Amino acid sequence: MSFTIEERGKPNTLDYRVFFRNTEGKHVSPFHDIPIYADEAQNIFHAVVEVPRWTNAKMEIATKDPLNPLKQDIKKGNLRYVANVFPHKGYIWNYGAIPQTWEDPGHKDADTGCCGDNDPIDICDIGYKVCSRGEVIKVKVLGTLALIDEGETDWKVIVINMEDPEANNFNNIDDVRRLKPGYLEATFEWFKKYKVPDGKPENQFAFNGEFKDRDFALKTVKETHEFWKSLISKKTNAGELNCSICVFTEASLSSQLKQFYLCFYRVFSTKTVLFVFLQSSQLKQFYLCFYRVFSTKTVLFVFLQSLLN
Repeated sequence: MSFTIEERGKPNTLDYRVFFRNTEGKHVSPFHDIPIYADEAQNIFHAVVEVPRWTNAKMEIATKDPLNPLKQDIKKGNLRYVANVFPHKGYIWNYGAIPQTWEDPGHKDADTGCCGDNDPIDICDIGYKVCSRGEVIKVKVLGTLALIDEGETDWKVIVINMEDPEANNFNNIDDVRRLKPGYLEATFEWFKKYKVPDGKPENQFAFNGEFKDRDFALKTVKETHEFWKSLISKKTNAGELNCSICVFTEASLSSQLKQFYLCFYRVFSTKTVLFVFLQSSQLKQFYLCFYRVFSTKTVLFVFLQSLLN
């Protein structure tokens, strides 16, 4: 399974977006449609690279936007860049997220005492390769760090790209200490201080900043996958999150939706992409619930939802 990206707008601008396509050329959501597992039996996961190593632009999956493209975070109307934390330049790993996971803001973690941050779970890829923005890689989980970011649990899962020539030598967090001495200490210091140049206090951590091992990290990732399942099945309130792309998978359709199946039309040209999603919940009346046009290359999303009893 492979994915390609489609960039729209210019980097370092407010309208810059990175969309994803599958092998059939259809647009997919990196939040909902890319499978969590590359090899479930071996606990190998997919990861979406949001920020390549040594770069500063804080790109992230736009969880509230249709199709959930990558976009640059904005604070007070300005594009957000992470400051260099001496002696490092930008992010010190390939930074990204595991798809089909969600840190539930309504769930108070028993270990951290804080609720989730409402995002997919983050990864730090320690492999040798500097990945590209939007690259989907296969990773092995090694451990995790429990960052407490402004009162929210924000797990940072330490992983290694399976394409790394030394991947077979890394199987747990102690292997990182042994084979990459100083890397975990630098990771802790980076997350502790990266907001200080913006006038914020140092970040706090659960477990006194101790990195938890592979088994703990796997349990945490799988737990966030269960939270995500609850999100798309509407057992959990989605709030402002956009989960509309989930109607593409039959597993995500409720029994009510199955009686009125997905209708999907795709019209493509160099300047126009039209997506029409037809979703039935309780068959009653049709109404337009979403319309969006953005960027110089027009992208029109029309969501039709019917409520029939």
